[in-house]
Amino acid sequence: MIKWIILSALLVSSAAWGQAVPGGVYRLALPDGVQGVEYDGRPALVRDGFALVGIGINTQPGTKTAYVIEAEGRTPHTFEVVAKQYPEQRLTIENKKMVNPDPESLERIRAESARMGAEYQRFSRVPAIRSMIKPVEGITSSQFGFRRVLNGEPRSPHSGLDIAADTGTPVQAAADGVVRITGDFYFNGNTVFIDHGQGLVTMYCHLHEIHVEEGDTLSQGDVLGLVGATGRVTGPHLHWSVSLNGYRVDPVTVLALINAEPAQVKPSS
Repeated sequence: MIKWIILSALLVSSAAWGQAVPGGVYRLALPDGVQGVEYDGRPALVRDGFALVGIGINTQPGTKTAYVIEAEGRTPHTFEVVAKQYPEQRLTIENKKMVNPDPESLERIRAESARMGAEYQRFSRVPAIRSMIKPVEGITSSQFGFRRVLNGEPRSPHSGLDIAADTGTPVQAAADGVVRITGDFYFNGNTVFIDHGQGLVTMYCHLHEIHVEEGDTLSQGDVLGLVGATGRVTGPHLHWSVSLNGYRVDPVTVLALINAEPAQVKPSS
């Protein structure tokens, strides 16, 4: 009983330094001996004594619960998701079928969405990556979370980071991982999915060319393809999505957290 009281106190103390927003990441400091963390029924990434919990962009503000798993059982840990207002972005798409697809295209889109959704749920039990890089250098043309209005019609929030670059610019793997999906998708164009383990998955879209195959093992910095303008685009760029425990989250936030030293994200004793 004493051990459970101490564990609960340690978990509560982490709330002071880990604030969560829709589309963001909640950082949870962990005591020794923790075997894992679950949120919304999915395992979260654990590394160096803390967990990174992805929060869906459509999550309503309020009290949420994660579960810390030890040999003795599961301990609930509550935290607050606070509201965040993302800017609106209006775009004009010349190909109207990319805004309002026909019935045949909708069938294709549903099948592709199911395939991608299953990949986002993947959790490979391998050690967490130690670092992450931006896959291409360029101008950020659209940030994560923008409330998209396409040809005057509201659409889902932007689920990644758009980096404008010339067609043919090499695109690098953000971290070590395994290629799980390659292919030509309706909205995303030529696309690559990489599984980095621990529920961390990255997606690279609108590629001009794909230079890898499903099942390939990549090291950070390996070229996986070239920037292009395939799928639903207004010009050549890379759309880069990052998913944690099944939720697309802000890639800029994940970059900062993955590359931070443990002392920067854990509270002092």
